Amino acid sequence: MQMQTLTLRGSPSARRAAPPPASSAHLAAPGPCALRVPRSLRRRRPRTLRASASLEQEVKEVAGSPVPSAGKSCQATRRDVRNIAIVAHVDHGKTTLVDSMLRQAKVFRDNQVVQERIMDSNDLERERGITILSKNTSITYKGTKINIIDTPGHSDFGGEVERVLNMVEGVLLVVDSVEGPMPQTRFVLKKALEFGHAVVVVVNKIDRPTARPEFVVNSTFELFIELNATDEQCDFQTVYASGIKGKAGLSPENLADDLGPLFEAILRCIPEPRIEKDGALQMLVSNTEYDEHKGRIAIGRLHAGELQRGMEVKVCTPDDACRVGKVSELFVYQNFSRVPVESVSAGDICAVCGMNDIMIGETIADKITGTPLPTIKVEEPTVRMSFSINTSPFVGREGKYVTSRNLRDRLYRELERNLAMKVEDGETADTFLVSGRGTLHLTILIENMRREGYEFMIGPPKVINKTVDGKLLEPYEIAAVEVPEEYMGSVVELLGKRRGQMVNMEASGPEGTTLLKYKIPTRGLIGLRNAILTASRGRAILNTIFDSYGSWAGDLSSRDQGSLVAFEDGSTTSYALLNAQERGLLFVQPGQDVYKGQIVGIHQRPGDLAINVCKKKAATNVRSNKETTVVLDEPLSYSLDDCIEFIQEDELVEVTPSSIRMCKNPKISKKK
Repeated sequence: MQMQTLTLRGSPSARRAAPPPASSAHLAAPGPCALRVPRSLRRRRPRTLRASASLEQEVKEVAGSPVPSAGKSCQATRRDVRNIAIVAHVDHGKTTLVDSMLRQAKVFRDNQVVQERIMDSNDLERERGITILSKNTSITYKGTKINIIDTPGHSDFGGEVERVLNMVEGVLLVVDSVEGPMPQTRFVLKKALEFGHAVVVVVNKIDRPTARPEFVVNSTFELFIELNATDEQCDFQTVYASGIKGKAGLSPENLADDLGPLFEAILRCIPEPRIEKDGALQMLVSNTEYDEHKGRIAIGRLHAGELQRGMEVKVCTPDDACRVGKVSELFVYQNFSRVPVESVSAGDICAVCGMNDIMIGETIADKITGTPLPTIKVEEPTVRMSFSINTSPFVGREGKYVTSRNLRDRLYRELERNLAMKVEDGETADTFLVSGRGTLHLTILIENMRREGYEFMIGPPKVINKTVDGKLLEPYEIAAVEVPEEYMGSVVELLGKRRGQMVNMEASGPEGTTLLKYKIPTRGLIGLRNAILTASRGRAILNTIFDSYGSWAGDLSSRDQGSLVAFEDGSTTSYALLNAQERGLLFVQPGQDVYKGQIVGIHQRPGDLAINVCKKKAATNVRSNKETTVVLDEPLSYSLDDCIEFIQEDELVEVTPSSIRMCKNPKISKKK
């Protein structure tokens, strides 16, 4: 079976796709990468071929081409490889689509039991149902190797997306057939267009009853225009798909029985990797992993030359800091695993072992003539939290690593892989300031650390402000809220109290929901998610994305109720909790150990209240015929995310492998 290829030559008559093979008759379509949108939305511009835009001036490696003279590198492209990243907003179906692509590429045996979302291998990813780390895999289709990178969809992990875009030549932009482009869709598309990548738009979940593909394609096209895409980039190919059913087609009414149209679109519209086959070795490290036996593994795309096992190389950065290393093992991605090889040619994505001090952004280059590639740059963090050692009376009961040295080593080790995070020393030797893209970004780090056996305390999240020309600026985000019409008034009131400014309001599908878009200070978003869920009885959906820095919006209050604070150390009793629950909602149950200063509930009024939850009923020598039955309310169960959003300026969250508690900050209490 022959692979469908596209040969680019100087004459216009040659700029046509090769006829599709007999097995792909369903792919017959006017033009190889044509966009099907209403003519009223199109710019007046000449028809262009998407695949030829970025390659028209390049030299193809074809049979019979002259051999370059010694000392000159050969500019060429590899026809047998495609490198793509799958990007989208959260919950638009990226990982499910990759599952279907792997199954149809016969990566798994017919009788093999494969779990859902096979790419989400991390425990936290499976529990939360989101992708946190970008991951590599590859499939082979009609003799062409397609390297696929699955990326996170949540805005807090945008650094993962920015990092891997260095390894690919094109992206699959997955858009929900009902929701259309969302805040993170805009972010990932903006980054892909800045890199000059080709884009194939996949309208996913086309089998939903309320799907509106024409609206989604038009909205996506308008988004391209807003982001100043070139005419060639605006001529994107649209593929309609159902990731969970493994079907795709070039029109929403005519889907094939498999993902063949999607694979053909990748081969037809994603450019082949540009390489310097005979040039000096260059490979930019875009990701790192760790293996107990192999040590640190560097992952990246080979831009030029050939990398061989056992080869001595130079590891360098643009600031001329170089050192020598040796490649002990070399791997490429094949299907769903890493396969050892002796050599890798330019254009492919590979994994390199043997350099335990290598970092993301460094270049593996030729030992003698190699030069570094530009390093990876990601956007600055917007939220900061303080990490400190555990100072509660329960310190050391549950955790394995409790000292400041343990905490410091772990936090700085996180920087080796997480480029969007920053760590600074705090005011004291046992305090560290950790900055990230958002509270979820930092919460995932905290959750991973507690599962590794660390015990520490964290302070409330604070936004990172800037001062420009004497003016105080704070970060603003675009918040998109999908809410049923009957709860819209309550949600609008909540956003208004937090200094939000309405940008747009429109109907969202035929389900009676409204899409609200607000520009709101980042500090106004802290604790907002739970408040919106409460106001809408759990039916609202909140999505946010960083927008820009703007003028200080003024003071705002995020919590109207105070805390119930334990009066003394001890074990809680039913007798004491019966009286305490009249003061508010409790976090504790009978028989639970508490300490003085621990937050045991939410006060029903503003201000904190110290209560005794360990008080025992006075014993007398008068026997009663029957013990009094005590009926207690069910205590609140707060997750780590809920606790971080709940605490105020003078409060801390105590994190241990087994427990999550909240307490008053003794340092601030003493100052008062």
